[in-house]
Amino acid sequence: MRKYKPMAFTWLFLSFILTSAVRAEVKFADYFVDQTMRIDYYHMADKTTEFFSLDKIYLQGKWAGSLNSLGEPFDNGLYYIKIYDDVSGTPIYSKGFNSYCSEYITTDMAANGVKRTFHETALIPFPKNNIKFTIERRDRKNRLNRIFSQVIDPRSVDINKESLVDGVKVYDILKNGDPHNKADLAFIAEGYTPAEEVKFKQDVERVSGELFKLEPYKSHKADFNIYGLFKASVESGLDEPIEGVFKNTVVGASFNALGLDRYMLAEENRAIRDIAAHAPYDAIIIIVNSERYGGGGIYNSFCCCTSDNEWTVYLFLHEFGHSFGGLADEYYGSPVSYNEFYPKGIEPVDPNITALLDPANLKWKLLVKKDTRIPTPWGKEEYEKLPGKDKAAYLQSRSQKLKSTVGAFEGAGYTASGLYRPMLNCIMFSKGDIPYCKVCEDTISKVIGYYTL
Repeated sequence: MRKYKPMAFTWLFLSFILTSAVRAEVKFADYFVDQTMRIDYYHMADKTTEFFSLDKIYLQGKWAGSLNSLGEPFDNGLYYIKIYDDVSGTPIYSKGFNSYCSEYITTDMAANGVKRTFHETALIPFPKNNIKFTIERRDRKNRLNRIFSQVIDPRSVDINKESLVDGVKVYDILKNGDPHNKADLAFIAEGYTPAEEVKFKQDVERVSGELFKLEPYKSHKADFNIYGLFKASVESGLDEPIEGVFKNTVVGASFNALGLDRYMLAEENRAIRDIAAHAPYDAIIIIVNSERYGGGGIYNSFCCCTSDNEWTVYLFLHEFGHSFGGLADEYYGSPVSYNEFYPKGIEPVDPNITALLDPANLKWKLLVKKDTRIPTPWGKEEYEKLPGKDKAAYLQSRSQKLKSTVGAFEGAGYTASGLYRPMLNCIMFSKGDIPYCKVCEDTISKVIGYYTL
C-alpha cells in the first residue's frame, strides 16, 4: 500500500501542473482548427464499478469556446476531460464536469449492484493531429485519477461528417458578437408540438430575459449570445412516471429522475446534442412545456426547467447555477436520492460550500470581514423547529441583521451539520425572489470571464 500513496500524490500534483500548463502556454492555432469535435461515449456504473466506451465522433460547426481559455481553471466537477497531443504528450485542453451517471452512483439502486448506462458528450476544439482523449475521476479524497484513455485520429474515416439533423429551427434571441468571446446559451424546446412553436419562442424570451435582472448576469448582458432551438415533439408535455403519463417528445425529459418526484432531467443525450449542434453553444438549457414544478442541473452538462410554473424563474436561475456555475445545493432539509453525496471529512470542490476543515483558510475568506465569527451563528436551531411555511419569513427577518454577512453558516449540501454555506440565504438555498450570495455571484462572474477571455 505504501507504494501507491506517493503515486497518488504525484498524479494529483502533476494534474494541477498540467491544467496550469494548458492555460499558460498552449496556442489554439498550434493544435486546433476552428471547428468542433463532438465525442459521444457511454458511461456505465454501479456503486463499485465504472466503465467508459466511445460511441461516435463528429466533426461539427464552428468552435464556440474561447481561443484563449483552453484549460478550465476552476478545479470543479467530479470528472475532468483532459486532452493531450499524442506525440509530444503536451496537455492542450481540459474541462471539469459532473454527470447524470455520477449522481446515479450514489443511489440505493447502484449500491445494490444495479448497473445503468448513460450516454454523454465531450465537446473539444477539432484537433489537427492525433490526440489522447482522457477522463479523470476524483476519488474519495477528491484526488483526480485517470480512468479512461483512448487515442483519436482526426483524419480517421470513422469521423462522422454528416449534415445536421433535420427539423430544427434556430431563433437568435440575443446576439452580442463572436461566439469565441461570448457565453453562448442554447435553449432547447422539449414537449412543444408544431402548434406551440410561437409559445416556445415566447417562453425562451421570457425566461432568458429574467437572467439579466439578476447579478452578475445583469452587469454582463453584453457577454452573452442566446439561441432558441425548436424541434417539434409529437406530443405536448413530458413523462410523469408516477402518474403513469408518458409522452412522445424530442429529448425524453421525465420527472421522477433517480426516483425523486420533483427531479426532472432528460436522458436522450444524443438527441439533445443533435439539436444543440445547430448553434454554437457553451451551455444547454432545456425548456420543458409543463406547468408542474420541477427541474435539474448538472455541471457543464445541461439544465432543465418547466416553462409555466409559478416558480419557473427560480427553477431556471437555481438549476442554471448548477450547470453553468458549478454551484452546489446549499439547502439541507429537502429529501434527495443520494447517499453520502459529500463524504465526511473531505473538503468539497464546489465553490459555495465547505466542510470548514481549516477555518483560518476558508475558501472564500477574501469576501469575509475581519470581525465575522466562523462558524457564523444564524439561529439554525430555531429555524429547524419551524414548519416549512414559516421558514422563508424567518430567513427574511434574520436577513435584516445578517443580509450582507459572508461567513460560514452551518447547513448545506443536503447535510444539516458538518457542511457550511457562505451566507444566510441564497437562490441555491431557498425559493423566492432571492439573489445569489456573494460567493455564488463571484463564482459565476469568473465563469463568464472564462468564456469571454
